[in-house]
Amino acid sequence: MTRHASLPGHEPVLDLSPPDVLAADTARLGEAMTWTSGESPPVPPRELEVVCGCSTFVADYFSRESDAARALWRSGDLARRSASGGIERRVRVHTGDCETEEALMQSLRRVRRREMVRIAWRDLTGVADLAETLDDLSALARGCLGIALDWCYEALVARYGVPRDSAGVAQRLVVLGMGKLGGRELNFSSDIDLIFAFPQAGQTDGGKAAENSEFFLRLGRRLIKMLNESTADGFVYRVDMRLRPFGEAGALAASFDAMEEYYQRHGRDWERYALIKADVVAGDAEAGRELLRRLAPFVYRRYLDFGAFESLRKMKALIDDEMRRKGLEDNVKLGPGGIREIEFIGQAFQLIRGGRDPELRERGITEVLRLLARRGLLPSDAVDQLVAAYEFLRRTENRLQMVADRQTHVVPQETAPRARLAWSMGYRAWQQFHAAWQHHRRNVQAQFEQIFGAPQIGSADNRSGDAAHLAALWRGGLEEDEAESLLARIGFTEPGSAVTLLRQVRESHVYRVSSEIATERLDTLMPMLLEAVGRADPPDVVLKRLVPLIEGIARRSVYVALLAENPVALSQLVTLSSASPWISEYLSRQPILLDELLDPRTLYSPPDLAGLVVRLEEELGQIDVMDREQALDRLRHFKHAEVLKVAAADVMDMLPLMRVSDQLTWIAEVILDKAVSLCRRELEIRYGKPTYVVDGESRVAGFAVVGYGKLGGIELGYGSDLDIVFLHDSQGERQVTDGDRQVDNAVYFARLGQRVINMLTVLTPAGVLYEVDARLRPSGASGMLVSGLAAFEDYQVQRAWTWEHQALVRARPVAGDGIIGESFNRIRTRVLGGERDPGELRGDLASMRRRMWDEHGTRSDREFDLKRDPGGITDIEFMVQYLVLAHAAVHPSLTKWTDNIRLLDSLSDCGLLPARDAHELQDIFRLYRDRVHALSLQGLSAVVDARSYSGERERVRGLWLTLIASDGAEEGNNE
Repeated sequence: MTRHASLPGHEPVLDLSPPDVLAADTARLGEAMTWTSGESPPVPPRELEVVCGCSTFVADYFSRESDAARALWRSGDLARRSASGGIERRVRVHTGDCETEEALMQSLRRVRRREMVRIAWRDLTGVADLAETLDDLSALARGCLGIALDWCYEALVARYGVPRDSAGVAQRLVVLGMGKLGGRELNFSSDIDLIFAFPQAGQTDGGKAAENSEFFLRLGRRLIKMLNESTADGFVYRVDMRLRPFGEAGALAASFDAMEEYYQRHGRDWERYALIKADVVAGDAEAGRELLRRLAPFVYRRYLDFGAFESLRKMKALIDDEMRRKGLEDNVKLGPGGIREIEFIGQAFQLIRGGRDPELRERGITEVLRLLARRGLLPSDAVDQLVAAYEFLRRTENRLQMVADRQTHVVPQETAPRARLAWSMGYRAWQQFHAAWQHHRRNVQAQFEQIFGAPQIGSADNRSGDAAHLAALWRGGLEEDEAESLLARIGFTEPGSAVTLLRQVRESHVYRVSSEIATERLDTLMPMLLEAVGRADPPDVVLKRLVPLIEGIARRSVYVALLAENPVALSQLVTLSSASPWISEYLSRQPILLDELLDPRTLYSPPDLAGLVVRLEEELGQIDVMDREQALDRLRHFKHAEVLKVAAADVMDMLPLMRVSDQLTWIAEVILDKAVSLCRRELEIRYGKPTYVVDGESRVAGFAVVGYGKLGGIELGYGSDLDIVFLHDSQGERQVTDGDRQVDNAVYFARLGQRVINMLTVLTPAGVLYEVDARLRPSGASGMLVSGLAAFEDYQVQRAWTWEHQALVRARPVAGDGIIGESFNRIRTRVLGGERDPGELRGDLASMRRRMWDEHGTRSDREFDLKRDPGGITDIEFMVQYLVLAHAAVHPSLTKWTDNIRLLDSLSDCGLLPARDAHELQDIFRLYRDRVHALSLQGLSAVVDARSYSGERERVRGLWLTLIASDGAEEGNNE
């Protein structure tokens, strides 16, 4: 026999003798089971003693319904686990010959008692674990509901006809199970919370026609009577309909449209909480799933709804008040450290994140908690404690209710019932059970308080006493000199300006027209923000940077709630805004990114390329990727979040320069590859796959993206455009798609390229992904958007300009078909390795460089553009490109890399550049780029004081004159 694993102080009940105070009862009950003698197989006396000693409900069944008990024992159902659907089948078998309503009501009550005895037996003897017990209890309720509903429906159809919508489609009732019934976690003696709905208005098709609303009203009433009414055989389930729209005042059954309108216009936070576990438990399952899909946007918001903490905190406070008023602190469900607190913890995260992470819409609470641990949203050890407590408390709840099949959640005060409870839970004495119970309660309370503790301001130093004064300052309750004095005391150097700025925010139109809840949340946040800003450097500047963000989220109170509920996120916001105005502006434009501030472990540790691939798959795995609008949003959110992580790590000096560019380049590559995949899938649905025939063999044509410039050179910066070229390998005969709607491959690939560019550049509420420049393709803007490999090679060999070969030095495959990428690399190697006249090459590069400086240089003695001016980044890039193009024919290794740092190493290794010069150029290149990144994060351009880097500039210009202008072909670049 399978038994529960032992817990500290816990043993299998079968190994324990009954407590002395129960000995007489168990002996008497055992003697009453006269039917057990001579049974084959025999009833184990020890199991009988345990079950009857722990449950008078089971003992009464065995004593008063001995024939039914004998049949149950002989069936073998007590010894085996029910297969999937087994309980529902048994309910149907036991009620199958009922011809009248009275007969069905009697049969339902009897089969319910039979199955409840079976479930109690298996649970109390340790054969069934908690999961089996809860699932069986839920399956029994669903089975009884289904049988009763079918019978009532047929009875009403016989009288009124089939209810139909305006198109003549038959309508069935949808029964939603709420709470533990919906979550398949029903307890032993539970009410069932139901909501009735039907798809559409209409009327029945019988001779005595009725409106659908009237038909389903009658059906609902009859179903409730069938289950709820007490007869000589008892009742099946107590039915609670108060969770329906408008509660007891609302229609017993409402149409889908009415349901959707109610929740959109009148739905309250507690109803969102109630609908988390809602499931179709009887009736039209397909229609019910459609109803739940329609209601999902009410339950699960598309944004991160941290207001759920506040709502659940208030709900729990009401429960606690009720418990204290009734003296029910020992309630294992609603009391401190009880089942409801565990459910609130899991369901708070579901309400907050379920809109963006559909996996969190799981109904079972233990599965939700474990998923939160896997997501890193709760510590694994905390989840282990919560799951252990939940299982302990749910077993306790069931054992309390199994005594007499009575709904109770309160641990008894009397000696004998306490002894029975401890024994049923596997403890030798009440004190052992009580110690275990209190241990679990403390664990739950600690986790609950950590998560739901009301946000506080103040710190360990003297500022903590200023909390109330800061709240008064924000609300305008202090005189101006008092306000300035307070701000000066907490660190502001220009308190007068800060007071004026705060007054402007408070008196702004946005604040004045905000909802009551939005205003309350902002009133909670602002004192906390002021205190945090007071510790920043410099506080006055940081406050100015944060005001646009605060004004931007004032009416989107979920973001205000996020900051108010999470001091860590607020602290990170202030820290990053102090370090970088670019980051504060970035967050102001994309406040959804505030969620990224919650965990500093991930905020300052951006994932590598493989990790980015996994992250994007997770992001898109939460949606239907064929929903283009959602895919666009998710791609943009992914990009914004990952760039924020890079910027945060960069500004806090946690990433070296080269890793910053690597990260930004990897993000672009991952997005490009996914964009190609999504767009290709869209086109293949419409046209099929692009195919071609070579030597009689049909093949599928591939598509790839080649990155040029900073993307190709793995040197992307914040806000860099993407220079890209599209290639395909279609060739030979019959170059058409293989779908029902065929198009030429050239058309297919042109549309594919257009779709990829659109996916990257289209403006959505989340902004654009990247600005794209595809003019580096053969023949520039006048050429085909997507080139075949053969045409690309012919152009590069026969017609390309020198500047196009320069661009090829920094080109590499970045997305799409890897085979095409390899072919591109072979073409690139061939082209770069072509013979060139050094003088002509120097002249072409010098002329190009002069035009660039004429168009974009500063032409100022006082300013130096790190990128474009002589002695800057572009000069270094041109020198590298010249040396590669001039010598790759003799040194093929020069075509291996596309980034300047490794190209300079290769030039040194080939003896084309002295090692000292190569290393010096590398150092200067890094120095310039590091400064460009830093200026970007400060919201500044790459133009600096001309006196800066004067030594580096002269060294670069000196090398330029030696390498490029040695024949006098270039004078302008020397100013």
